[in-house]
Amino acid sequence: MGRPRTPIGTFGVIATSSQACGNYVARTRYRDWDGKNRLVQATASSRSAAERKLKQKLAERSLYQPGFNGMSADSPFPELVAYWLEDMEIEDRLSRTTRNLYERDMRTLVMPTFKELTLREVGVARCDYFLKQLARRSYSRAKHARVVLRLALALAVRHEILPRNPMDHVSRLHRKKTIPDAFTIDEVQDIRAAIKAWESRRILSGPRPDRQIGQIVEVMLGTSARIGEVLAIRLQDLHLDGPIPTARIAGTIISRKGELTHRQDHPKTDRSVRRVALPSFALHAVRSRLLRSGETDPDALLFSTRARTPHTTNNIRRLLRDVMDDAGIENVTPHRFRRTVATVVNDAQGALLASELLGHTDPRITMQHYIQRNETVNPVTAEHLERAFGRAG
Repeated sequence: MGRPRTPIGTFGVIATSSQACGNYVARTRYRDWDGKNRLVQATASSRSAAERKLKQKLAERSLYQPGFNGMSADSPFPELVAYWLEDMEIEDRLSRTTRNLYERDMRTLVMPTFKELTLREVGVARCDYFLKQLARRSYSRAKHARVVLRLALALAVRHEILPRNPMDHVSRLHRKKTIPDAFTIDEVQDIRAAIKAWESRRILSGPRPDRQIGQIVEVMLGTSARIGEVLAIRLQDLHLDGPIPTARIAGTIISRKGELTHRQDHPKTDRSVRRVALPSFALHAVRSRLLRSGETDPDALLFSTRARTPHTTNNIRRLLRDVMDDAGIENVTPHRFRRTVATVVNDAQGALLASELLGHTDPRITMQHYIQRNETVNPVTAEHLERAFGRAG
């Protein structure tokens, strides 16, 4: 009967020998998690010191085992990044846009600091310091870096390359609280007037404006939809002849490097798919657009270029910015219309309905990031307090 194999994660007899220079070398064979026996050795100035150093090395080795991917804690960080990107492709759970965003954040925010490190050297203290220094320049960049760094290291833990994820123990990022900014009713009217003046201006050469920018703004105000969602509305998504005219928000516009701008068949989240009743001003804008375009194909986009291709969200943002700059109006963005709608609906019916209209999964998101707080307390409180504590006579 043969001698039993050394169990995985253990080592054999330690042999120590002296060197000509006077140092001592302690050696043993260690059976790694892939089943292979490997020679591990350590050198020190004395026999006992060499054995202690070797045992320390073996203890650390038992914590960081090579996974089935061939990587270990001594693998360079860029190797994990490449493996992580490949894993996302294989899993195919995230959208192409999200994967491109993660890859960009990893390449531009994380890799410049971590590219020369091994995985063993990526510890809690290093990650914590990195995020705090990045947050001093930009909270948003630190937040993005934290996401991709956590995901990549989590993969290393799942595949038994690292024993724990150092990102689980870093300090929380803190940002200054900001109040969501919404337009006032007067500001909305000023924006409408500026767009109308721009669309009606005298054109000496070239095509006249087709009034799409004004119609897009009206639909954003009437639906709360994101700019990409508005640009992705198709004729088949419109139901205008019923007792309650509606628009179905069920897609968004995607522009990726190396690809043509196209309509994605789902919006940001599953909850974002919704059917929204159209107020009369939005209905008028939609009907005006249909009349002007003459389009009847159910798959056609409500808003498109003269070549019948999708608008890019960046082009609409740039056009809106140019129109507002000409009018001397500042801080007008598509997303601010969304916050304005959320604020109006919240003031009238509460945050729950506002959250439903915006397609949020959690009303707290709506309240924290979209609703401009009204600091005026209901004056009925004065009546109650007067009845309770008012002086007689």
